[in-house]
Amino acid sequence: GWATRGQPHPAIPRSRYPALFALLAFAAGALLAWGTFGRARTSGGEVAWQYIGLGDSVVLNVGGPALTLAPDGSALVFRDNAQNGRLWLKRRGDLNATPIAGTERSQNPVFSPDGQWVAFIADGHLKKVRLAGGATVTVADSAASAFGGGTWLDDGSIVFVSPELNELRRIPSTGGTPVTVLRDTSGGGLGYPVPLPNSRGVLFQNCSSGCVTMGVHVLDLKTGAQKLLIADAAQAWLLPNGRLFYVRRDGVGLVSGFDLGRLELAGGAVPVLDRVRVVGGAAQLAWSATGVLVYQAASAGQADIHVVRVSRDGTAVPVDTAWAGAFNSFAMSPDGRRIAVGGGSSTGGLNIWIKQLERGPFTRLTFSGGDRRPAWSADGRLVAFVRDSAGSGTVMVKPADGSGAERRVARLSRAIQEVIWSRDGQWLIVRTDNGTTGAGDIVAVRSSGEGAPVDLAATPFTELMPTLSPDGRWLAYTSNESGASEVYVRPFPDAGSARFQVSNGGGDEPRWSADGRELYFLDLARRLEAAQVRTAGGFSVVAIRTLFGIGGFLRTGFHQSYDVTPDGRFLFGRTEQSATGGNQPLVQVTGWFTDIGIRLRS
Repeated sequence: GWATRGQPHPAIPRSRYPALFALLAFAAGALLAWGTFGRARTSGGEVAWQYIGLGDSVVLNVGGPALTLAPDGSALVFRDNAQNGRLWLKRRGDLNATPIAGTERSQNPVFSPDGQWVAFIADGHLKKVRLAGGATVTVADSAASAFGGGTWLDDGSIVFVSPELNELRRIPSTGGTPVTVLRDTSGGGLGYPVPLPNSRGVLFQNCSSGCVTMGVHVLDLKTGAQKLLIADAAQAWLLPNGRLFYVRRDGVGLVSGFDLGRLELAGGAVPVLDRVRVVGGAAQLAWSATGVLVYQAASAGQADIHVVRVSRDGTAVPVDTAWAGAFNSFAMSPDGRRIAVGGGSSTGGLNIWIKQLERGPFTRLTFSGGDRRPAWSADGRLVAFVRDSAGSGTVMVKPADGSGAERRVARLSRAIQEVIWSRDGQWLIVRTDNGTTGAGDIVAVRSSGEGAPVDLAATPFTELMPTLSPDGRWLAYTSNESGASEVYVRPFPDAGSARFQVSNGGGDEPRWSADGRELYFLDLARRLEAAQVRTAGGFSVVAIRTLFGIGGFLRTGFHQSYDVTPDGRFLFGRTEQSATGGNQPLVQVTGWFTDIGIRLRS
């Protein structure tokens, strides 16, 4: 196995996990060698629980699945959390991990079935690299760059997620023309596909509202049909013994029977693992057919999101140390004293809440179970929000103090995902759903509910994340019209009269400073950039500089995930796990299939 800090342990009852992980946290600093597994076994074998570290200078990236094991368990590949982070390789018997050349800005690594290659996503491209050496090879030019990922099937093809997060595409690993095998119109984001044997199908994540709602789905590659398999689950894998192993959002791993012919569960589920780290719908876990398991341990409360104020140097301070929850979106009030929050769960529904700052109360504003993405009016008296409705998009408005009834101000034939106010309160600017190719448009509707919608940025490409300058004259947004997501600016309301590109080399989630002199955005390297702009007599970018990396904060990928405070700081969400980062210890189990058998019989 891995050379470890400490001695092998027998199979560990779940009741002893807290003590184990306290020990892991204490020992997480050193890096020791990866020793000999002994003879590879696909079943049976002595069970040994051990823990390993990656060294003080290497931290796991937690934006998606960060670990992948070779099919024979002889090599671990992981993604670091450094600026322009890359993949690292740690072979069995090697003392140190080594970086893999050409994998900068990589995400979601996955081994090929023969263990010779690793596929990954970088800069919006699906790529692969041979571990024996050589240049990286681009397999597909257009892939999701945040939530998404891909998987390598046993027939030599790769299934990956489209940039819009609404399609699964299949392409030969040697390159070629991708074929869409699933186009999803549910409004959620697709991610983290996992293969079934004999290319029978694919398991994948479908999540919405920052994965507050999530579930594992299965796609039948023979018929093209898909269905929900397990609600509130992060990821699932079919084990060599034909049983399905899956990890719930709370980090508990379970095993269930599975009918591969019918692609459905068969029988009840039994817990076999506890406290796996889950971030953004991804379980930090990898296993091999030889019965080796590696996963990152989670601490208690990993799913709770804390809202933090972040200064321009990256220093983060919690808004309220006693306040956390399953939040999927938030917006700072114009006076900087309140935060409107969208939050909830798959079972309790999504609603809007208002948090008074400085340890003030947290009160519920809406009760429909389908409300998200709040936005304040300029005077701070009203909150607009998106209400889920079948086959259409609805925007509601309600007084922020809860004193009056809500009213509908917009209803479109397409689903709506984001909403903001104009500064004069006369318009609501909405972004339609990007669940089909060419969708994701930015449209203005009258806040009075009267008149027809007016297109602002409605093209064959995908426009997302609208935001208005403080003077109400400039609309910033993200578009993939160049082939990659970039930040653009148009005049408002005459949006068709001009268009200016702000970012170069990738950018999304624009936000304005309170004085309108800076336009912030996130780049592909997960950094917050500040563009100094000039708006007198027109629009121009004067300079762009990096403020800080956002590796320790949560990022949604297809709607705004942060806000700017009136005093020039930033609001981000983070979990305890994202705050402490990927330097949490890794747990490694040899003889894992034997351990599962013991637990199933107990």
